[in-house]
Amino acid sequence: MADTLRDIERAQFLGRAGWADATRHPLKGDASFRRYFRLERNGQSAMLMDAPPTHEDVRPFVTVDRHLRDLGFSAPRILAEDEGLGFLLLEDFGDATFTNLLASGADEADLYRLGTDVLVALHAIDKSVAAPDWLPPYNDQRLLAEAALLLDWFMPAQGIMVTTRARAEYERIWQGLFAHAHAGPRTLVLRDHHVDNLMRLDGRDGIKGCGLLDFQDALAGHPAYDLMSLLEDARRDIPDALQAEMKARYFDALGVHGPDREAFQRVYAILAAQRHAKIIGIFTRLDRRDRKPVYLHHIPRVWRLFERALAHPALIAMRMWVDTHIPAAKRTTPEAES
Repeated sequence: MADTLRDIERAQFLGRAGWADATRHPLKGDASFRRYFRLERNGQSAMLMDAPPTHEDVRPFVTVDRHLRDLGFSAPRILAEDEGLGFLLLEDFGDATFTNLLASGADEADLYRLGTDVLVALHAIDKSVAAPDWLPPYNDQRLLAEAALLLDWFMPAQGIMVTTRARAEYERIWQGLFAHAHAGPRTLVLRDHHVDNLMRLDGRDGIKGCGLLDFQDALAGHPAYDLMSLLEDARRDIPDALQAEMKARYFDALGVHGPDREAFQRVYAILAAQRHAKIIGIFTRLDRRDRKPVYLHHIPRVWRLFERALAHPALIAMRMWVDTHIPAAKRTTPEAES
């Protein structure tokens, strides 16, 4: 088969980077349009990120990567880059994602302690340093657009019509809830801080032993978001006792007590509900639009998490909206698109 233009561009980039003779091993894809290759030559290895600029923009990854490393965290070093063509040559962190380690029998609590401690360290940094002015805010526009994915993809897939009035009420309720998040502390929010994107790095101590991946969508927002993302994972069940232990570890390390803890827990529940609504929509969209039905089987878990978040007293209005517009019998996995 003749090489495509993208194949040629990839080869030329590797030639400019000095890795033209490397052996390439394609890695399993994710939910984005990015592709990854492990490169090997003369006993060395590196990772190639191939992010077609028609669908992806590597510039945020580059900016946040350098910022995280400046803050003392382990993001992969950038060995070569072509932002215009969407190629990055990155330090190879290996294969020891928390997901892989858990599958091989690693101590679950130890890994979650490390993931939590990374957030403790990040959230202890002054906001002006951790979340500088160039970092976009996690504002109502972004939060609402994400929450609306439930209406735009899941509900139609289940045969539920969303009226203009119902949508307006949904957005009004969310805006009232988001005000609690905006009134709280601010920090850099990684947005996908969970076991698929965390790695155990040998030879590095403390939080440096946790490699960070998939942070290009980072924003400035409430610190509860990433702790919730870690502990309410759309792809795996996490014991309630472990969740409680990690929350206590986080609160104790940062000295969050009394009313501050209650306010944090309220925002945690609000952002959990927002994220779960978003993910139910995204997983449906991945099937309907992108022909990736593999994510559909996670939807029942995400619905359980969504309903648990809606049980918080602060979310009574949103719980009533969901009960009115999405019957319990419809809170199931949509049939895969043929």
